[in-house]
Amino acid sequence: MDSLQKQIKSVKDVLVSEDVLVFEFVSEGGKEFAAIYADGIADKALLGELVVKPLRTVKKADDIHTVRRLLASPEVKDCSSIPDAIEEISDGNAVLFVGGERDFFIIGLKKPPARAIAEPPTQIAVKGPREGFVEEIKTNMGLVRKRIKSDKLQIKTLKCGKRSQTTVAIVYIDGVCRKGLPEILQKEIESTQIDVVPDSSYISAFVSSRPRSVFKRCATSEKPDIFCSKISEGRVGILVDGSPIALTVPYMIVEDFQTGEDYYSSSYRATTLRIIRFISVLIGIFLPALYVSAQLFKIQLIPFRLLLKISSSVQGIPLSPSIEMFLTLLVLEVLNEASIRMPKYVGLALSVVGALVLGDTAVKAGIISTPAIIIVAFSAICLYTVPDLVETTATLRWIYLIIAGSIGPFGVAVFTVFLISYLVTEQSYGVPLLAPFAPAIAGDLKDGMVKANLYTLKNRPEVLKSKQKVRLKKNVES
Repeated sequence: MDSLQKQIKSVKDVLVSEDVLVFEFVSEGGKEFAAIYADGIADKALLGELVVKPLRTVKKADDIHTVRRLLASPEVKDCSSIPDAIEEISDGNAVLFVGGERDFFIIGLKKPPARAIAEPPTQIAVKGPREGFVEEIKTNMGLVRKRIKSDKLQIKTLKCGKRSQTTVAIVYIDGVCRKGLPEILQKEIESTQIDVVPDSSYISAFVSSRPRSVFKRCATSEKPDIFCSKISEGRVGILVDGSPIALTVPYMIVEDFQTGEDYYSSSYRATTLRIIRFISVLIGIFLPALYVSAQLFKIQLIPFRLLLKISSSVQGIPLSPSIEMFLTLLVLEVLNEASIRMPKYVGLALSVVGALVLGDTAVKAGIISTPAIIIVAFSAICLYTVPDLVETTATLRWIYLIIAGSIGPFGVAVFTVFLISYLVTEQSYGVPLLAPFAPAIAGDLKDGMVKANLYTLKNRPEVLKSKQKVRLKKNVES
């Protein structure tokens, strides 16, 4: 068996799948070649145009250096390791073996299936860019390069997942990012031993100091403009192949109360909306618990006229207030899950049936009271004013409800103090989660819950400890 067939066999013995194809051809001068690629993720048209076509017409190719000069592909890499060839084929590139030569070429022909760039469904904006990240990491890297054309923009790529070999990109601006932070992230990601990394949420768990905590340690974004704004402040971004959701660290809870649209509208409007979001989240978490604890332990908390209305509504309800609220919240979560998982049009019908028919029937049957349905519905709406915090706030709502039904207002107060104490001590890569409020940083408060005029935000956030503190040098009186 000649060397070319041995090389083909060494690859096919490992990549036995039928979608790994071998294309053998001969040049006019009699030189033998073999291209191996994975069907579906490699561009066959480019392979034929840039590789096969130039080589077939050549009459003389004495050595491998002559072959390399004939290749029209802009991405050609020398290789001599069969394991590396197998990895490149699995990644979507093609391997070109040359008859009689030990060395071979890796041809960059990766073209995985990808959807078109569109507005992300979870971060819709009235003002501002409409582009969103997609599942193809090279497209996402291009969207970042499109917005930050600086030579200081650094993108480090690495592989994560023993079997998936998922590409992960660490993105930061050299000189703006805190020194040593990208290296820390790279070390944590590379040290993780896992078979498959299908999404960025896996990486989020890897880089979290406390993965079992209710509170996350990484901010998420589906919009390139938001992602670029954050890394320009001194954060480090993480892009994961196969995921449209990018990560940024360090993370502060106040980030979730801010939206990209805040920076495209007036400071007064942005401040008002941020305060509304904060109040809405508090209502969403505490309202069911306060309603239950007031009914069971402290009826004086409810105004007298409102109490008369509630007493007439709950009269004859066979369930206790805590059980009633618990079941109503459970039904809401079930309907939410069902409407998301079911087909689009069936889910819409299910929402109507669940919200109107089921709720109205339950009230008329005397199983659930009208105030309970109103409170649960309003609580759910309030939580979704800050969608990036829903996982955390929905969990806290359940915890508060259980405490309120068993201990009452005192338990709610004690758990709130404990929660605040916990958050004050928690950090994300050296940055407190409650910054810039605890500790209070005067300069960063200008873009906290209150958004100051853009021209007053001359410096980058102090809490991020950026090496280049100034980001706006033009002095304009507000």
